[in-house]
Amino acid sequence: MPHTNQFTLSGQRVIEIEQAAVAQLKHKIDADFTRACEVLLACQGRIIVIGMGKSGHIGNKIAATLASTGSPAFFVHPGEASHGDLGMITSTDVVLALSNSGETNEVTSLLPVIKRLKVPLISMTGNPRSTLSQFATVNLDTSIKKEACPMNLAPTASTTVSLVMGDAIAVALLEARGFTENDFALSHPGGSLGRRLLLKVEDIMHQGKLIPLVKLDTPISETLLEMSAKRLGMTCVVNDSGELCGIFTDGDLRRTLATDLNLKTTSIEQVMTPGGLTIKPEDLAAQALQIMEEKAVNALMVTDENNCPIGALNMHDLLKAGVV
Repeated sequence: MPHTNQFTLSGQRVIEIEQAAVAQLKHKIDADFTRACEVLLACQGRIIVIGMGKSGHIGNKIAATLASTGSPAFFVHPGEASHGDLGMITSTDVVLALSNSGETNEVTSLLPVIKRLKVPLISMTGNPRSTLSQFATVNLDTSIKKEACPMNLAPTASTTVSLVMGDAIAVALLEARGFTENDFALSHPGGSLGRRLLLKVEDIMHQGKLIPLVKLDTPISETLLEMSAKRLGMTCVVNDSGELCGIFTDGDLRRTLATDLNLKTTSIEQVMTPGGLTIKPEDLAAQALQIMEEKAVNALMVTDENNCPIGALNMHDLLKAGVV
């Protein structure tokens, strides 16, 4: 069995080889890359990504990245394409084909059909003189000096370089389209990022009778009953006009209990925290999280334009909503 140190050396060698391959890729972001991006950006349909074997796995990921960053795309397996799936390609599409050798039979066998459809073909190969690269509208050179595999056989550095090239294309198109965080969130509504960018305070705040609320002259003892009933670890304190005057939290309670104040006769006004941190209902829930983290608090009041409480939320609500 290899010595543990051999595993470390092997892992480090792989990383060094792949780092070198990616570093060389920077010099291949040239006029061909620009032309490929122009063709893809002008696509009126979808970007159809094709690849076999390991290149197929990379192509699948590239298609997913393109689709999630504003460039409609999907992956078609070349083996399935020749048995009907090629019908998915229309005259408004662009094909992005991956093959390290540029001679993969399942891919090259589709070239006559692609030609007949008259759709642009962007190839990503490690051999600029291959059948695929010579046929392509634009070829992107993803050649490497050697694989990380010691036998120079298993696709390792070559697939890494293809993946990075795909990311470079996706981001270049993203920036050219002016794709924003909100656009990204709309395509990822179920993800944590989507929730952070789309979810608003009004979507998760406690409203109406669920808001913990007492008036300035309410005794501390009655305030504790309100806090217990609403279970948010705090209550807002308002004047007779309903305007927010302060907030009373579990932390305030601990400090109050350390004194000799009579809980039944002392009004909440005497022990509350004046003012209190607030947020507007139309603000993002992520902003509420930022305020809580920066101010080291666990709850916020939601107020309207007249500074009257219309909602409340705490850290648990943000956790439940998946914002944290």
